[in-house]
Amino acid sequence: MTLNKVMHKWLSVVGIGEDGWTGLSAVARSLVDRAEILVGGDRHLAMVPTDDRPRWVWTSPIQGSIEEILLHRGQQICVLASGDPQCYGIGVTLLRHIPITEMTIIPVPSTFSLVCARLGWPLSAVETLSLCSRPPTILQAYLYPGAKLLILSEGKHTPATVAKILTQRGFGRSLMTVLERLGGVQERLVSGVASTWTKTDLAELNAIAVECIADPGTIALPRTAGLPDDAYHHDGQLTKREVRALTLSALAPLPGQLLWDVGAGCGSIAIEWMRSHPRCNAIAIEKTRSHYIVENASALGTPHLQIIEGAAPTTLKELPVPDAIFIGGGLTAADMFETCWDSLKPGGRLVANAVTLEGEQKLFEWYQQVGGNLIRIGIQRAEAIGSYLGWKPMVPVTQWSVMKS
Repeated sequence: MTLNKVMHKWLSVVGIGEDGWTGLSAVARSLVDRAEILVGGDRHLAMVPTDDRPRWVWTSPIQGSIEEILLHRGQQICVLASGDPQCYGIGVTLLRHIPITEMTIIPVPSTFSLVCARLGWPLSAVETLSLCSRPPTILQAYLYPGAKLLILSEGKHTPATVAKILTQRGFGRSLMTVLERLGGVQERLVSGVASTWTKTDLAELNAIAVECIADPGTIALPRTAGLPDDAYHHDGQLTKREVRALTLSALAPLPGQLLWDVGAGCGSIAIEWMRSHPRCNAIAIEKTRSHYIVENASALGTPHLQIIEGAAPTTLKELPVPDAIFIGGGLTAADMFETCWDSLKPGGRLVANAVTLEGEQKLFEWYQQVGGNLIRIGIQRAEAIGSYLGWKPMVPVTQWSVMKS
């Protein structure tokens, strides 16, 4: 990229590593030099030679700084960022407000790239996540035997939090390496085992690499639909494992899509929708059991599941437009189908399950209106009858699924 190609853009986002000013390319230095205003954290701004230009330090919350940047739209502004601004960085945030046609982004190697270079791991074969300003329980969704995890740390206490979660989840034998100040003269690697992790003398700026090793007897939870029923805390209002797997198959989640889980019970459908891919989102609408949803979402690695307490369809009116809707409760409520159907995107999928005659009647009425598919699910599980085994049938479930044209 030549400087002439980016002169017409007013906002530049320049990645800077621990090697500071000397590690920047000629183009990156030129963008910093011609900026009228510099923006960044104290650490980043201190890496740039001192002058009399305005230097804005990020506010908390950061929205205030973004609004200030937008007020000066058209002036030459340079934002300094850590590593690759598009890897869990400020570049992603700024692009929600400013189009790329007005912005130039110059990265340096990301923390993940540097970790892989130090440890000899292939970047394409690792799981990456950030715990910066995110609930650490998201880690729960990434744990399986043999997984290699690269974690952006929020600070020096994050490794101890990660070690605790690993140990509690049955991965206490996992190998952890904390990599501090990557790319700088003070770079350091500190290694240990999760179950015996006691290291506290760590730098605030660090990343964590984990080789997941399961303890004997640990049963890892898959990412496919149909987690064991005992993975959930509930009071009986749970879509059972086999039916849950069929329901998620009908909902057909895709990365980045949004689900409404209406009458969510303990939240199992929404949680497994989100576990199918890190970019899947869901809203659980539940009147009386939201405490179960909170507990299950945290334990199963989906703490960002949005929970709406209240009765549908009243609570649905102001929600973001969904790509898919599952109705697990409240089928017979007035205007339920009409509200859901009108809210659904064209090409969106609606799935509803019924176990009562009244619910089945509603599904048949909706089927007559817009078509789709009706199936009846009958599951039998082998259970003890005295000293023998016999088949115990579960309550049959009628399922209706349809795609909105």
